[in-house]
Amino acid sequence: MWERCLDERRVRKIQRAFRRGKLTLLCLFMTIIVLRSTLGAGKFGTPEQDFNDISDRLRSHHRVLIEQHSSSSSSTGGVAEEEDPLPDPSKPYSLGPKISDWDKQRAHWLHSHPETPNFLTATKPRVLLVTGSSPKPCENPVGDHYLLKSIKNKIDYCRVHGIEIFYNFALLDAEMAGFWAKLPLIRKLLLSHPEIEFLWWMDSDAMFTDMAFELPWDRYVPYNLIMHGWNEMVYNDRNWIGLNTGSFLLRNSQWSLDLLDAWAPMGPKGKIREEAGKVLTQFLKDRPVFEADDQSAMVYLLVTQKDRWADKVYLESAYYLHGYWGILVDRYEEMMENYHPGLGDHRWPLVTHFVGCKPCGKFGDYPVERCLKQMDRAFNFGDNQILQMYGFTHKSLASRKVKRVRNETANPLEAMDELGLLHPQFKAVKNLNSES
Repeated sequence: MWERCLDERRVRKIQRAFRRGKLTLLCLFMTIIVLRSTLGAGKFGTPEQDFNDISDRLRSHHRVLIEQHSSSSSSTGGVAEEEDPLPDPSKPYSLGPKISDWDKQRAHWLHSHPETPNFLTATKPRVLLVTGSSPKPCENPVGDHYLLKSIKNKIDYCRVHGIEIFYNFALLDAEMAGFWAKLPLIRKLLLSHPEIEFLWWMDSDAMFTDMAFELPWDRYVPYNLIMHGWNEMVYNDRNWIGLNTGSFLLRNSQWSLDLLDAWAPMGPKGKIREEAGKVLTQFLKDRPVFEADDQSAMVYLLVTQKDRWADKVYLESAYYLHGYWGILVDRYEEMMENYHPGLGDHRWPLVTHFVGCKPCGKFGDYPVERCLKQMDRAFNFGDNQILQMYGFTHKSLASRKVKRVRNETANPLEAMDELGLLHPQFKAVKNLNSES
C-alpha cells in the first residue's frame, strides 16, 4: 500500500525511522527497569513510594555515620578533649616538686626491697633503656614501620644484655614538646623506679648495630652522666655538636634530679624557648638560628656551670654511644669483611644514629629515600647478629629475605653460637644477697 502512494526511496526512509523508534523505546524501557531495581520501586511502584523509600535509605546511612562518630567519641570519654591550660608566665617552669633528699629516700627503699637490687652483679648495674615516639601516627605512611623496626632492634639488644626497656607514647607535659619531651619522662621514671641504677635514653631514630658490645660499666663508677662527646669541643670550643643527647646514660641520684631541674628552664615552648634559642646561638660555636634544643642547652649548662657539673660528667669517645649515620652506613660491608662485632667503635659501631632523617615526618634534612634505604641497611646489619644465633642471615643488607647459614642438627645444643649471644656471661642476673 505504501509503495502505491509513495516512491520506493521514501518508503525505505519511513521503515528505517520506525525501526529506530522501536529501538529507542526498548532502551527507555530497560533504563526504567534498571533505575527502579536500583533505587527501589516502593510497595506499589508509585513515584511517592519511590521517594519515601530513598528518603528512608538516606536517613539510615546518616544514622550509621552518627553512631560511628559516637563510638569514636566514647573512646575519649564521650567528650571533646580539653585544651591544656596556658602556663602562668609569671611563674618559672618546674618539672615537679623540689626534692632534696632523694639519695636518702632511695637508699631506704633499696634496703627495704632486697629482692630488687640496683646492681645485678658486683659490677653490672640494673639499667632501664627508655625510648618513645609521638602519640599520633606518622605523617609519612611508612614511618610507623620504621619505628617498629627501631623498637625491635632495641628489644633485641636489651634481651641479650639483660636490660629492661620502656617505650613511651605519652606527652607528659605539653609545654615540653619536641626536643624536650624526654625530660619530664626521665624524671618520672627515675622517681618511680628506685631499683634502676642507670637510665639509658635513646632516640627513636637510633639503632644498635653492635649487638655484642657490652658497655664498660667499671669505667663509669665515679660518674652520673655519660654522653658521647669530646671535652675539648665542649669546654674549649663551646661547639653545640661537641656532645650528643640522642643516646646517654643518667644515674638515678639526687645529682641527676638537680641536673634535670637546671636543664629544663629553656624547654617550655613558645617565647621562652624562642628567646633561649637566641642566647644559645649567640653563645655556641656554629649553631644555626632556631629555638632552644636540649643538646645545645646541655653544652651551655656544662660550659657556664662547669664547676658544678663537669666532674660527674663523662664524655665518651672511645666507642660510639652515638654514631652519626652519614659516616658509617656506606662502610658496613667493609666492616663485615675486616672486623667483627664487640668492638663498638668506628670498626663496628655500637649505635648508628639517623640524625636529621625524621622517618616519621614528611620532611627532614636529608632525602627520604636515602634515609629509609640506609635505615634498612642499619637494621639488617644489626639483625644479622641476632639471626646468626638461630642459623640465619639476611641475603644482603638491602634485603628483607633471609637465608640459612647453618644446617639443622639432631643435637641443637651443640650448635656453635659464633658471637656468644645466646647465653652471654654479661646477661647473668645474680641477686647479691643470695651470694652471701
